[in-house]
Amino acid sequence: MNKENGAFLSIASNIILIIFKIIAGISMNSISVISEGIHSSIDLIASLIAFFSIKEASKAEDEDHPFGHGKYENVSGFVEALLILFAGIIIIYESIVKIFSENNVGNIYSGIVVMLISTGVNLITSLNILKISKKTESIALEADAMHLLTDVFTSLGVFIGLILLKLTGLKIFDSIAAIIVALLIIRTSIVLIKKSMKDLVDSSLSSEDINRILNIIHKYSDVKSYHKLRTRKSGDTREIDIHLLLDSNQSLVEAHNLCSSIEKDIKIIFPNSYILIHAEPYHRHNLLK
Repeated sequence: MNKENGAFLSIASNIILIIFKIIAGISMNSISVISEGIHSSIDLIASLIAFFSIKEASKAEDEDHPFGHGKYENVSGFVEALLILFAGIIIIYESIVKIFSENNVGNIYSGIVVMLISTGVNLITSLNILKISKKTESIALEADAMHLLTDVFTSLGVFIGLILLKLTGLKIFDSIAAIIVALLIIRTSIVLIKKSMKDLVDSSLSSEDINRILNIIHKYSDVKSYHKLRTRKSGDTREIDIHLLLDSNQSLVEAHNLCSSIEKDIKIIFPNSYILIHAEPYHRHNLLK
């Protein structure tokens, strides 16, 4: 399954769950079930953003975007995280208001059934989308998968709250369950904001990725050293820029062939990458890094 199919799967599952949750929440007068409906509604918006950003990010490089359109996925992940944060804040506010209202929760069994269905659907969907996101290195799909995985735990939280409400008759458990849902949502949004911002501000690749690059370079004895290694990530594309210090007696052709071999080796481990290698003559007085 490709990126677009993964995003479409998220959209379809969210639409189904929104219908069930909102109808059940309104009929029950339950803030926790309604909050889950709101959560899924925000997730649907996020899924739509992810779907269109993935389509845009998949476009080839052009005159205005010489390095491709990968950043659209990072922007999508950031916007999705902000939407989730906003939903969490709204749910907390409504939950507190509900504690002091006179309305009681009814038809609890229907809410329990809806939450169980929601848990199962979200678990299956999120694990499938997460698998696709890891395979395609899509930050937009990963954000979608994390949203749905959070729904698994929040639905379980609401389920437990409804069970306690049924056993004790205390409606405060409905609000407590909704607040727990909101706190989990906010936590997830903060993690996603940090992750999407990392690539938006052009942070370097992970130390693991950098070590993999350096291990390739160290295999070539003709490379005396290196400096000015610069890396960043744009969507699922890695951009690598490095200066290699080569034997000054090498011909231009030999230096070119060596750099081409290194580039090919890097592309084996990072197929979707832009690589720029600058060859310099090695002298002992060079300042090496």
